[in-house]
Amino acid sequence: MSDTNAPWLIVGLGNPGPAYAANRHNIGFMVADLLTERIGGSFKRAQKAQAQVLEGRIGAPGPSSRRMVLAKPMSYMNLSGGPVTALRDFYKVPTANVVAVHDELDIDYGTLRLKLGGGDNGHNGLKSMTKAMGPDYHRVRCGIGRPPGRMQVADFVLKDFSSAERKELDWFVDRAADAVESLVADGLERAQSTYNS
Repeated sequence: MSDTNAPWLIVGLGNPGPAYAANRHNIGFMVADLLTERIGGSFKRAQKAQAQVLEGRIGAPGPSSRRMVLAKPMSYMNLSGGPVTALRDFYKVPTANVVAVHDELDIDYGTLRLKLGGGDNGHNGLKSMTKAMGPDYHRVRCGIGRPPGRMQVADFVLKDFSSAERKELDWFVDRAADAVESLVADGLERAQSTYNS
């Protein structure tokens, strides 16, 4: 059981820069940006890590509200572990209170799965985080589906969402942000029962 007073570190995974902004691989950044809007703040460059951060509270005002640090690593996806670990240590966040929000190939587009721990499933951002701090952090897995035909995985994740996918994207990002808030405020089991589809 995690310390209820300990802060949470919510990490949206992606690649920095406008060339990557609308890529499938950047859905973690999209969710982090929406959470920033909901909190009513803006990202600032972290002093202690190569990341953009926003400190705030998540959940309804009152005793169920939780302190959290929202972060977007600016190191590129495959080097996410360094900035995340630096932020975890600086803000004294237990590893079990770290949440990675990321794209997931093995889940259909528009589907969410929340879990604690596990493998990296070939995801370079998770691989880097797990190497840096072990696997025992939460994941909000945002399904993007498999590449069509013979398209390489790297090409697929670094392409923008298709026009058909973009029709559902705002709804999907909104639902993923809801899932993050529920995970922090209500715990993993309740969030899974609502959002794991």
